[in-house]
Amino acid sequence: MDRLKIFIVDDERLARDELRFLLGHHPEAVVVGEAGGVKDASEAIAQLHPDVIFLDLQLRGESGLDLLAHLEDGSRVIFVTGFEERALKELESQHWDYLLKPVNPTRLRPVIQQLTREMH
Repeated sequence: MDRLKIFIVDDERLARDELRFLLGHHPEAVVVGEAGGVKDASEAIAQLHPDVIFLDLQLRGESGLDLLAHLEDGSRVIFVTGFEERALKELESQHWDYLLKPVNPTRLRPVIQQLTREMH
């Protein structure tokens, strides 16, 4: 079975490192790249064609939502944010998945399992 190809977008290096570390505990997934902003992310994603994008909503001077306009169909987006849960109701209504920062490994596991079932 092919592993889930994951791309991480977050303007905080430590947040990217932490998520990469947590994802490293899931042999069914592999991080294929990362970026700190919309422009770099859209260029890399166009080349790498990841299955899943873990996307911070609040990037330095940008919104993670700006990246959505640049994405081709096919990549699943999981928002990773420090926003309070009640602020994410709009995302829920649009059927987006999200994880709250700091990412809890217990919450990450079922997300990865669900993505694996959906993508393969």
